[in-house]
Amino acid sequence: MTDNSSPVTGADKPLRLGTRRSKLAMAQSGMVAEAVREVTGRAVELVEVTTYGDISREHLAQIGGTGVFVAALRDALLRGEVDFAVHSLKDLPTAQPEGLVLAAVPVREDPRDVLVARDGLTFEQLPAGARVGTGSPRRMAQLNAYARSHGLDIETVPIRGNVDTRIGFVRSGELDAVVLAAAGLSRLGRSGEATDFLSVDTVLPAPGQGALAIECAETSADLAAALAELDDPYTRAAVTAERALLAALEAGCSAPVGALADLLVDGQAVNELRLRGVVGTPDGSSLVQLSTTGPVPTSQDDAAALGRELAAEMLAKGAAGLMGERAL
Repeated sequence: MTDNSSPVTGADKPLRLGTRRSKLAMAQSGMVAEAVREVTGRAVELVEVTTYGDISREHLAQIGGTGVFVAALRDALLRGEVDFAVHSLKDLPTAQPEGLVLAAVPVREDPRDVLVARDGLTFEQLPAGARVGTGSPRRMAQLNAYARSHGLDIETVPIRGNVDTRIGFVRSGELDAVVLAAAGLSRLGRSGEATDFLSVDTVLPAPGQGALAIECAETSADLAAALAELDDPYTRAAVTAERALLAALEAGCSAPVGALADLLVDGQAVNELRLRGVVGTPDGSSLVQLSTTGPVPTSQDDAAALGRELAAEMLAKGAAGLMGERAL
């Protein structure tokens, strides 16, 4: 039963949730809004905020990628125009800004990438010369590397746009396939349009992919405590390790870096956290791909240490040189 006595002040006013305007952002923010209503007993209204990443037509690698989808939302939080904001965690810069707190990281959706291809094709079934669209150098690097090693002939094509736009390239015949995040399709109720779920052994996701971030002002201590009820400690530990690796590599969210931390279960006991990371050139000619395992973190510092440890190993193997070759 929901306790309608709110733990936050101003309980007669709706909480204002800042969100991007895209269908996907509105869908995932709507999911969070409902969860917040449950834990606070407060009404929640969505406040649409336009970010630079939404209006720019340049490719993310050209505009820098880092923070372009979140800066306007963070500014709205700091100005008090919204009470909390929901982000796709993979879009967040790794440095937490002063004045804001990451109040909750809810249970993660499927972190994998998916293929949406013509004629229901899987990745392995794509014909020679198939044109595969993606806006991500990370995806390009791994798809091209996999194709090279398995005798597949594909051409990766840089694209921008929302889910409708990207899938539209396939429907119109302009592209043979596009690669998207499984979590995005799921939150839009469109998982059935995926023709292939790409194994993380083929394509490691972006750090934090599939997870959401709920952020509020540090001064809103009561609200932060209420939002913390939505936090999943295992998801937070995993994404903390992934983002620590990204930070230690000094790479932004548009860099060709993939990372995934997952819990290793022995019987019914969770006994280790495994972290895998990859850096590559977009043409797939060079990859540095390593993994490490450690005890299940008992603190965020422990999770971050695992990420830094793997990053150091990757840098020792030449990862920095590969990230310098990011041109599309």
